[in-house]
Amino acid sequence: MTFILSASMDTLQIALLIVSACFLPLIIWMMVAGIQVRSRFAKYSQVPSQKGYSGAEAARAILDANGMRDVQIVRCAGSLTDHYDPTTRTVALSQATYDSRSVAAIGVAAHEVGHAIQHEEDYAPVKVRTKLVPVVNFTAKLSMPLILLAFVFEILGYFSNFSMKLSTFFLGLAVVCYFFYCLFTFITLPTEYNASSRAKKQLVECGILTEEEVADASVVLNAAAKTYLVSFAFSLVQMLRLLLIVLIRRNRNNN
Repeated sequence: MTFILSASMDTLQIALLIVSACFLPLIIWMMVAGIQVRSRFAKYSQVPSQKGYSGAEAARAILDANGMRDVQIVRCAGSLTDHYDPTTRTVALSQATYDSRSVAAIGVAAHEVGHAIQHEEDYAPVKVRTKLVPVVNFTAKLSMPLILLAFVFEILGYFSNFSMKLSTFFLGLAVVCYFFYCLFTFITLPTEYNASSRAKKQLVECGILTEEEVADASVVLNAAAKTYLVSFAFSLVQMLRLLLIVLIRRNRNNN
């Protein structure tokens, strides 16, 4: 029995080392993905569309073609801060997208309209993601305090076994919080990829971009999609690391 517990501990510790070693590559990947989005958007922002649509005009054309004339298009501050707000049925386009007549701007605007179409059609991942938003907002506020409490009680655990158990308990609650965030980032993946797929289809069907121009816009959209992929990977590694620490501590307490 002691041998089995020892073997289990060794396995968990090795797994923890492997998971922890993933952080640095993920941080580098995250930085590279962010740089790629900005550089590719900047590059294709210099490529004017043949039909001469602006980002806002392209968004309006796609919305009207899908019978969504009540969806508004507004400006928002910042760069690459474009988003769709389902609560107000508003497509918000950044300054770099709203007036620009580039292939990149039109692709980004169409992507946000893709989210509006998803919402209109009750696309399943969007419905799940929307329901998760309040849960994630709540658990996000709890995760860091729980980790800090776990750290404090871990220090006190050198003097009291009960304090160490409390530390493990709070760390376990932090794992639950990270689980919801991890689930949120996972559900975001099909939402974003599907929005891009819809955008590319609509751009061609509405005659806004040629197929060659859509290929250029796809370079920008694909780069943006990678940031969501690395976000999910990072959240998964964070959750697994905390979970492994909890399991290792519980094994020690049972040993």
